[in-house]
Amino acid sequence: MPNPHGTPIWYELLTEDPDASKTFYDAVIGWTVEPRPSGEMDYRMIDTSGGGQVGGVMRLSPEMTAGGAKPTWLFYIGVNDVDTTVAKITAAGGSVRMPAFDIPNVGRMALVADPQGIPFYVMRGASEESSTAWERMGMGKCNWNELATTDHAAANAFYADVFGWSYPDKMTMPGDMGDYVFVEAAGEQIGATMKAGAGEPTGWRFYFRAPDIEKAAETVKAKGGTVHAGPMEVPGGDRIIVASDPHGVMFGVVGPGN
Repeated sequence: MPNPHGTPIWYELLTEDPDASKTFYDAVIGWTVEPRPSGEMDYRMIDTSGGGQVGGVMRLSPEMTAGGAKPTWLFYIGVNDVDTTVAKITAAGGSVRMPAFDIPNVGRMALVADPQGIPFYVMRGASEESSTAWERMGMGKCNWNELATTDHAAANAFYADVFGWSYPDKMTMPGDMGDYVFVEAAGEQIGATMKAGAGEPTGWRFYFRAPDIEKAAETVKAKGGTVHAGPMEVPGGDRIIVASDPHGVMFGVVGPGN
């Protein structure tokens, strides 16, 4: 896996109903979530209209749900060495949700959380090809990674320490929302961090590119989801929506501006 340390390499939807999730996201984003594979594990790859894959859909088993797992989007951050990174995460105040493990021909990974309890994976992939799940303008790919957290300064310090992220610029948001701080990883702007407002959900939110933001917003509502914000223009000329799927999972869609 040639992807640089600290860069996003995979996106994963945890859901109790992969068939319903396929129907929803295929329509909203323009993906093709693969049919259920044979075997006990229900894990389906997400193919994009622009070519390549952006991630996977995993069915939450009753055992996973009993253990506290909930429907959500997660991402995998590529690292040079999983075990070394996990040790650094715990030393920096993070935690381990699932110890490091290997999947043959896929790679080594661990499910961890930052000091504010926000989960994500770290992974060293086995493939000799670079992941293109994250592409700044790639159709169907993740174009933006956004963290809302209870402790903005501490979260930024944690990700800088563990992954080498830097924060070269920021944008002051209205009212008492504070700063929207842009994240640079391995020389590329990959997203931003911000302080979650009172009563607002915390966690990582991922924005996936669709060809028509108005159509995406209409489809979210038609397919049983909710549009919480937008369509609205963002710096750079794109337009976005913030939405949740029929299972209440938050995500974003980004599309070309007018």
